[in-house]
Amino acid sequence: MNTTKIEGYLINLGLSFEGIDENAWLINDFEEGLERVFVITDESLVVLRVKVMDIPTENREAFFLELLRLNAADLIHVAYAIDGDDVILLDTLVYDTMDFEEFQASLDAIGLALAQHYTVLSKYRKISG
Repeated sequence: MNTTKIEGYLINLGLSFEGIDENAWLINDFEEGLERVFVITDESLVVLRVKVMDIPTENREAFFLELLRLNAADLIHVAYAIDGDDVILLDTLVYDTMDFEEFQASLDAIGLALAQHYTVLSKYRKISG
């Protein structure tokens, strides 16, 4: 797969990023609200993902219901998912049909979700002390 399209999109968006290998990039752009966002190509797919938080140890049922509500009410391009003990935001695009606007919309949706849902989800984080 020729991945220069993705790198070109990242450059055109003016994002701070680094190539991890020929099929993966890490976006670290604080100004755009996109920190530790991974873009990974896998066969014909482009996966965008970012860890949001650890799964809380308390109030898990309420937390999972909140994630489902957010998925249904607020998210169009991306969705919350569980990966091991992590809560992630995830989107999957088809490489061959993906255009610049679709790629940008996915990244915008990730940044917006991280900003808008921070207050709601942070109440489930365990406070050390």
